[in-house]
Order: sequence, then structure tokens, then C-alpha cells
Amino acid sequence: MTDAPGPRPIRVLIADDQRVVRDGLNMLVGLIDGVEVVGTACDGAEAVRLAEDHRPDVVLMDLRMPGTDGIAATADLRQRLPATRVLVLTTYADEDAIVPALQAGARGYLTKDASAEQIEAAIYAVHAGQTHLDPVVQERLVTAVISRAPAASPAAAPAAAPGAGQKPPGGLTAREAEVLTLLAAGLSNAEIGKRLYLSNATVKTHINRIFAKTGARDRAQAVRYAYQHGLAPPVQ
Repeated sequence: MTDAPGPRPIRVLIADDQRVVRDGLNMLVGLIDGVEVVGTACDGAEAVRLAEDHRPDVVLMDLRMPGTDGIAATADLRQRLPATRVLVLTTYADEDAIVPALQAGARGYLTKDASAEQIEAAIYAVHAGQTHLDPVVQERLVTAVISRAPAASPAAAPAAAPGAGQKPPGGLTAREAEVLTLLAAGLSNAEIGKRLYLSNATVKTHINRIFAKTGARDRAQAVRYAYQHGLAPPVQ
């Protein structure tokens, strides 16, 4: 009797315009258990072509590349190969890079000072359908949201959900939309409870329901949902 075949390896495509980076990542990623590198690309256009040929599970995508950049390639892949997940690996961790990449469909975002262990964890997480953001990226994203939010005094009214006559998206209740708006602004559960006069347990219940209704697996995915559906202040 022959042994049953093991699980299929995670197929990864690497896109970066610097050859030394491509070669280094090819070697590093190729050493990860259960991962197979199926190709490397020097720009976004080649990444899309190779992805259509090899159908990778994850594309490790640089952002600033000549010709078709990583953001345009990510958006293209989202349309052509929705099952392929993009993990950004870039030098840039500023608001002008992070937000467009997430809006284009990236499921993860790392900077190039990430360790081998962080890259491995991100590949596994993104392949599993989770969102994985570098802690520095997460902090800058939250800072960007807070800086765009209108100033409010401690006695200000709770954050507004969708305007009058508009139903919240995804089957959310008005209260859940309020909680999601504050979550996207970077508030902790305790801060949300204080702002909305709710107990910590009630806030947790609302957040669990938000995750269930929006399909979010974690707070980072919930923030992304809030951006996509107008529940977070738009980034100018």
C-alpha cells in the first residue's frame, strides 16, 4: 500500500524589479516548509502573465516597479485570478502606498526589513485567507485614519454611521456600524465602550457580530471593510 499524498504545497510567485532581491527571496521562500516558488517576475505586467500561467496561491508583490507597478498588478490579479492572494513586500510603509495597495486587493503588507520568520508567517496567513499587516504598517494605517477624522471633544456625540436614510452595508445594524467606524479609527474596545456608553462585554459582542457579518477574521480586515464601504474617513 502506498502512502497517501501529502498536502499540496503553497505555490508562490515573486515579483520585484531588483534581481538581487528576486534571487534572495527565491532562495528564502524556497526553504519554507510546504511552500514552492513557481516563478519570478521583474514587473507587474510579467507578474500577471506568469500568474495566469502558473496559478499561484500567493504573489509576493513589490509596489514600485517600472511599467505596471505593484498596485495596478494587484488590482488586475484581483479581477483575473480572485483565488490568488497578494502579499505586498516593499520598502515603502507610508499612507500613500499602504491604502492604495489594500484598496487594490492586497491581503497582506510587509516591509523589506521583515525577517524570514515574518515572511513565512505572512505567507501562511494570507494563504489561509487571513489579512496580515506588519505592525509598523498597522500603526501607520491607524494613524492615517485618526489624522483624517474630525476633531471631537470628550462630550461630542458618538460617531455617525451612514447618513440619514442610508442602511449600513452587509446587514450591519446602526450600532454595529458605529462600533466599526470607531474601530477603524483605532479606538480600543474600552475606548469604544466609553464613547458609546457600552460595557466592554457589549462591545465585544458587537465586534464579533461585525466579524461574522462582514467576513472579517480580525481587526485589520474589519478596518479594510470599513474603508471599502465608506464607514471610515476617506483618505485624501
